[in-house]
Amino acid sequence: MNTLIGLLIIAVGSMGQSSSYVPINKVKNWSWENFWLMQGIFAWLVFPVLGALIANSLPDLITIYGANSAAAFKSVGYGVLWGIGGLTFGLSMRFLGIALGQSVALGTCAAFGTLIPAVLAGDNLFSPKGLILLLSVIVTLTGIVLVGYAGSLRSKNMSEEERKKAIKDFALKKGLLIALLSGVMSACFSLGLNAGIPVKEAAIALGAKELFAQNPVTLLVTIGGFITNLVYCVYMNRKNKTSGEISKTPKKIFVNNLLFCALAGLLWYSQFFGLGMGQSFFEPESVMMAFSWSILMSLNVVFSNVWGILLKEWNGAGKKAVAYLTVGMAVLIFSLIIPNLF
Repeated sequence: MNTLIGLLIIAVGSMGQSSSYVPINKVKNWSWENFWLMQGIFAWLVFPVLGALIANSLPDLITIYGANSAAAFKSVGYGVLWGIGGLTFGLSMRFLGIALGQSVALGTCAAFGTLIPAVLAGDNLFSPKGLILLLSVIVTLTGIVLVGYAGSLRSKNMSEEERKKAIKDFALKKGLLIALLSGVMSACFSLGLNAGIPVKEAAIALGAKELFAQNPVTLLVTIGGFITNLVYCVYMNRKNKTSGEISKTPKKIFVNNLLFCALAGLLWYSQFFGLGMGQSFFEPESVMMAFSWSILMSLNVVFSNVWGILLKEWNGAGKKAVAYLTVGMAVLIFSLIIPNLF
């Protein structure tokens, strides 16, 4: 029963993340670098800070970070690397669309983000527990490959006009390369959470509830990601001469953009808020706990493709493509329960 509750909480957070790109489409008159950084302020700073404060008071957080500075710096460092994945993740959406872009990037992220922490923790991947974890990841990747293949079939079956209508800047080869890079670097978020385990333990020792104890670690990783994105967006501001764009925005449009950026940031952050809460219902050192990162990524793929369907990205894709998409999503859902079958 506890496992089911944990899965449902992670699913709610995943649904939020997969919906986070919808509000961004409502942002008007801002260049990419400005709306990306603005939503990032909410996603990587404002809401993670609030989440950390739910776990511990500000004085306690300062004590926790100071007493575990080595772990804290590692988490921030991994966050900087994850920030590169976040930047390229946005580009993968641009060139592949929400459905295929998220599928490829999140699939790569799922594998690396699940297996590398297990190896670093000293787990034997050929032990019974390790083999179950490997099987679960393989099934997850199988589902993602099926979804990706459905995307390639969609590309072949759609006319050039239909492609441009669904995804303005569609470019399959370029998009796939960027999505793969994004997936590898995005897996560093999982490594950052793993590196911050001493911070989480200290948060619990100072009174944080297990439900929220991971929030202080999440803040460290997102701070690292914010640094990367800030540097790049400032660079793009100077290159494109868009640094004064926000201040010149009419008040009504500014308020509209700010609200939608805040909503996008909240929805994005909900995946990691939900992940930490959901993990608290899993047994420590269990396969479900080790597999929880892949669970989040699998659900992100499922919900992102639901949005892809709603946004008509799959119109004109053909029955075969839709069939592969359906089977792939079913496999991903099945992967969630594999650790509980043994």
